[in-house]
Amino acid sequence: MDSRTPQGHGPSGAPDPSGVPDPSRPVGPDGAGTLVIIPTYNERENLPLIIGRLHASLSAAHVLVVDDGSPDGTGALADELASADADNRIHVMHRAEKSGLGGAYIAGFGWGLERDYAVLVEMDADGSHAPEQLHRLLDGINAGSDLVIGSRYVAGGSLVNWPKRRKLLSQGANTYSRLALGVRVRDITAGYRAYRRAVLEKIDIASVDSHGYCFQIDLAWRTIQAGFTVSEVPITFTERQIGESKMSGDVIGEAFFKVFEWGMKHRLEKAGIRRS
Repeated sequence: MDSRTPQGHGPSGAPDPSGVPDPSRPVGPDGAGTLVIIPTYNERENLPLIIGRLHASLSAAHVLVVDDGSPDGTGALADELASADADNRIHVMHRAEKSGLGGAYIAGFGWGLERDYAVLVEMDADGSHAPEQLHRLLDGINAGSDLVIGSRYVAGGSLVNWPKRRKLLSQGANTYSRLALGVRVRDITAGYRAYRRAVLEKIDIASVDSHGYCFQIDLAWRTIQAGFTVSEVPITFTERQIGESKMSGDVIGEAFFKVFEWGMKHRLEKAGIRRS
């Protein structure tokens, strides 16, 4: 795992146990018990905005910024935000170089699991995931789900300012994944999601080497295969206004071939045929 010791304001970075409810409802109404992981690469303008919105919505939620050596100084700014936060809610992990969204989340998950957070959340830094809607995902966890996905494609979900080409690509990827894997998740490529810690402890995140779209599909598929409950809640996804999208053709190609392989393997196993 390519990471250095995260910088923060306390010896453990863990939430105050007195603020965390019983295990059946692991998240407090103010976000206590939650770690929101925000990967960054050149997000200096967006980062303080997204963290400010998050804490205005859920004052007790903790944040882990995982910065991949941003040349624009995002990592240094994250350190400043952590130092200025008197409530010790902001923590920073510095990684030496840009090595992908999946790697950043895996590093963040490992950090959070070591510190006993009850729920770990994926959130983009660019504002496409509204922190004001995070409570919907956490309510789903408290209602009994093990993984809650913020979905653009269930009733009440929506897309704002997305180019038609991107929308068609996203919808096509989700339809293809549903058919190939035989799942009912409408937005399996979505990156706004909340996991109970038990899921991440069981699904062997250290073996995940997928990126982008494929990383999200991979983790959801592993969660389903492990027998956990997955649900979706509607969100409004807003195209970033500052900076550039980091989606690439290579990431899309990876998802196509890996999803096909997973789907075929699953069907062969159901039919009692095991590949050597």
